[in-house]
Amino acid sequence: MTRRSLPLVAVLVVALGGGCSRGGDDRPEAAPPSTAVSTAVAASPTTATPPASPAAPKSPVAPPVPPAGDAPAVQEPTERRPSSAPPVVLPRRPAGAPGARQVVDAFRAAGLKVGNPRDRSVDCGPDGLGLGCSELIATDGVTVYVFPDPTSAGEIAEIWAGQSYRRGAVVLNYLEARTPATDRSRYEKVLTTLT
Repeated sequence: MTRRSLPLVAVLVVALGGGCSRGGDDRPEAAPPSTAVSTAVAASPTTATPPASPAAPKSPVAPPVPPAGDAPAVQEPTERRPSSAPPVVLPRRPAGAPGARQVVDAFRAAGLKVGNPRDRSVDCGPDGLGLGCSELIATDGVTVYVFPDPTSAGEIAEIWAGQSYRRGAVVLNYLEARTPATDRSRYEKVLTTLT
């Protein structure tokens, strides 16, 4: 045996011998042998481990574990949707049919009431009235609807029977304006000259 291992052997013998000399008593009187050995080994100046040098290499960092399932490995930025709704795409008016603005201009040229014209074509689409018209201009005297075909215009004119007039794909509506019956015939004559 070498000089260095002698204190360690002595500590082991004492620790083991102390447990045998109790004479059948199951309760420990001192710390368990493993604690005594490790304390003695750590206290022994000849067996102490040298302190780690500051230049010791560090262990490599493990790569991140990919998420389970269908989740993406990298968090992608959330897609932002535009705050405004996309523009409404309305059906085109048929070739040869006058536009709603053209009808209103003809009424004005004839001296009819068309004050405060408002383009409400967006109301033709699914987010508005959903009538399926191509153009819609409301005035104080009459509301002008232009539909993509005469059939659609005829169906709406039937619904508004007594409060509207249809010529081709154009429907004049008198509901909002409350146009007097005497003035309605004048609007209708001007529309007839355009179609």
